[in-house]
Amino acid sequence: MKIENVLTGFIAEPRGRDGLALAVLLARQARAKLTVATVQPPAWNTPGPAKADESAWRAYLREQADGTLEQARELAGDEADYVVHTNKGSGRGLVELARKREADVVVIGSAPSGAKGRISLGSTADQLLHSSSVPVLLAPKGWSEEPPAEFERLTVAYRRGPGCDHAVAEAARAAVSLDVPLRLVTLVVSSARKAKIEQEMSERLREQAAADLKAAARGQRRRLQVDVEILEGRNVAQALGAATWLDGELIICASSSSGPLRRVFLGDTSIKIVKAATCPVMILTREP
Repeated sequence: MKIENVLTGFIAEPRGRDGLALAVLLARQARAKLTVATVQPPAWNTPGPAKADESAWRAYLREQADGTLEQARELAGDEADYVVHTNKGSGRGLVELARKREADVVVIGSAPSGAKGRISLGSTADQLLHSSSVPVLLAPKGWSEEPPAEFERLTVAYRRGPGCDHAVAEAARAAVSLDVPLRLVTLVVSSARKAKIEQEMSERLREQAAADLKAAARGQRRRLQVDVEILEGRNVAQALGAATWLDGELIICASSSSGPLRRVFLGDTSIKIVKAATCPVMILTREP
């Protein structure tokens, strides 16, 4: 994927700082343009005596937006662009702004209800993850407290199919832009029972996964280092926990094949990966 224009939504809360820190690191390492946006609700349009109240409300919203962006500027510096966008929904507003600004990726923090070090999906993420026309990058809660100095590796959750093959190609482009190696992992989820037929099925799954990973990596090794790994566990969280994760790791997932074309759409497995991950996760758009 191209990383030339990074957009992040900012609010003056810890989750806003998490998303901003992640966006700053991505833009810096990819040598990309950074846009920091705050999305505010629209002022009402009421005729008559309420016009005075409307003017006061507009002034209040502007003051709040300016204060929010000033806090962002203190964290990210003067090299970014700072904009105010109006929409009833923060996620929908970022979707509109990404299209208007021709962003390549939208970055946000985790919902405040989640555990530290994990990603929790709130209303903003939900809106983005069902309608964004560009990839969405999610920061775990508290990520800005000790961010890595740089990205060290991109890991793609791979399962053979046109959508995931496209994701590998896009991730490879991003890895080249960031000057980091690429890792392809396939999650094999199996029960703990030891029945012979289940053992045989698990072995066949591992063999097929190994062959698929080898084939997927082959086409990308001309331009960068690509490693492959099978992660096995009784569920997605346990399988992810079996791997080694670097401080500067970033996971990339393809969108569900059942979603609309050229839109982000989370499938069941991707949702489980997002919730179990301890590092930032990027969801790509679905391509034909």
